[in-house]
Amino acid sequence: MCGIAGYIGPRPPDQAAASLCLRLMRHRGPDDTGSYRHAFSPDWQLCLFFTRLSIIDLDPRSRQPMQRDGRTIAVNGELYNYLELRAELARAGEAFSTSGDAEVLLAGLNRGGAGWLDRAEGMWAFAYYDERDGVLQLSRDRFGEKPLYLMAGDGGWYFGSEVKFLAALAGRRPAVNTNHLLRYLVNGYKALYKSDETFHAGVRELAPSMMMTIAPLQQARETRYWAPAFVQDETMSFERAVSEVRERLIESVRLRLRSDVPIAFCMSGGVDSNALISIAKRVFAYDVHGFTVINADARYEEQAAVNAVVEELGLRHTAIPLSRDGFLDKLRRLVDQHDGPVSTISYYVHWQLMGLIAEHGYKISVSGSAADELFTGYFDHHNAYLADVADDAELHATSLANWQTHVAPLVRNPFLKDPHFFRKGPDRREHIYLNADAFSACLTKPWSGDFCERRYTAGVLRNRMLNELFHESVPVMLHEDDLNAMSYSIENRSPFLDRGLFELANAIPTRHLVRNGYAKAVLREAMRGIVPDVVIDNHRKVGFNAPIEDLLPLDDPACREEVLEDSPIYDLVRREAISELIDRHALPNSRSKFLFNVICAKMFLEIEQRRAGITLRADALA
Repeated sequence: MCGIAGYIGPRPPDQAAASLCLRLMRHRGPDDTGSYRHAFSPDWQLCLFFTRLSIIDLDPRSRQPMQRDGRTIAVNGELYNYLELRAELARAGEAFSTSGDAEVLLAGLNRGGAGWLDRAEGMWAFAYYDERDGVLQLSRDRFGEKPLYLMAGDGGWYFGSEVKFLAALAGRRPAVNTNHLLRYLVNGYKALYKSDETFHAGVRELAPSMMMTIAPLQQARETRYWAPAFVQDETMSFERAVSEVRERLIESVRLRLRSDVPIAFCMSGGVDSNALISIAKRVFAYDVHGFTVINADARYEEQAAVNAVVEELGLRHTAIPLSRDGFLDKLRRLVDQHDGPVSTISYYVHWQLMGLIAEHGYKISVSGSAADELFTGYFDHHNAYLADVADDAELHATSLANWQTHVAPLVRNPFLKDPHFFRKGPDRREHIYLNADAFSACLTKPWSGDFCERRYTAGVLRNRMLNELFHESVPVMLHEDDLNAMSYSIENRSPFLDRGLFELANAIPTRHLVRNGYAKAVLREAMRGIVPDVVIDNHRKVGFNAPIEDLLPLDDPACREEVLEDSPIYDLVRREAISELIDRHALPNSRSKFLFNVICAKMFLEIEQRRAGITLRADALA
């Protein structure tokens, strides 16, 4: 896990800009730095910068940028099946001078080009350059676990793992994208990846599973090297699905335990994180150290389940209580680090967890991201499932009775309290942008953005899950996971984002996904006998979360004054509307989220205003 940045074009950054960029990259790679420059012609020059977090092959021989046969690579990420690929390449005549994965990726690309990536299992954002023709190729992994930002300018392209790296190399801060900021305020985090806009004008992310080719005297072009297929195998029995998911998830964890440094595990009381922890402990005898955030709020507290798992598995375990201390100051630091507002308050909580993991000396954390989008897990998945199995009268009746017993008492979203919500209207999505009209009314000028989703496949449930995976929930998770972990020089791994597991999960017939009122029915049964039953048999879904009242003392006059003080945010949001929200103290869930978003947007605009008023120097972006 590392940081990469660079520029290709006629006007490369000077040494001062390069030095600033490398300084800003150190949190992504404190173990080593490297740079590479090449002039294909006076009007076509590459600058490539790298900071290393040593994970596999800790020896300096694996430093980057790495060169081989006239090609150069800098990669942020991990190639998990590098040992198998290395053996294949060795049989084909390739020789290796390191024991790391970067050299395997470089050799594979040299031999097979972009098509070779079909063999790779991993997460990456890389820059791959050929000195012979001056062609630069930029790529991201299939699911977008590793970030890569792009900005056209100075006759060429800037690229990097974070926006601040682009700004340092360009010598200018890109302007705030107000439209995207309003989208965040009104529609929330699920709208952030509905387009290629970011919080900065002219900056975008290279899309997952894409290869961007930048060549002299040509327009940059982007090609997709992987296109997922969505074909259910209706002959698959529930028992077969359980068996194959068990086998594939175990294999995914096996690959992601490869490391030359110890690994920590994010731990909640749910199935997702405990599936990974239990496989590591019980199948591979890994010395698991789990890390948990303790929340006093009964809606989000999972300590009893966590304690039971720790005792049954004999885990090392460290917990951190959720604390109000310095919330606004810490949140401002996080917004500054993220180059934008934090998507949800859950990621403030997650950031605290990363700090705890870093304090214990770990360089890797493992999380259960994307299990809900592969196997079901959200409350609206139950409503969508009921709509999809409506033609099977017996299954629908049984499922409805189970929903009324196990799910209905937990649902707070008013639309989802109706079990027939999607059956009455398969295209209804009011539950996603809940109260968007009310939030728009809090602005100085109303803003609206209609909900949209891509049509991947028939059936409400599977199409929703795929949109969540590629456009709504998972892109946000990965963005926040990466920035939170890397702010503490930690690599985050997500074993559920495994190509084979994804393809298997999407072949499972919809009718198997929910059973006896349980979401993740297949995953639960696949993990039975590995994960303790106290987790497998728990209907309650929690995860890392907290209402803003648990962290922000709204009844403190000093806090109220700080939130309402003069700020550029009140050019966009009516100050009196926020004052009214604060005075309510106990806020419904959606309004609690809105207040958090306003506070984050406020901090973001203030930080950007400060940066816009000064020359970019080392202390300006630190």
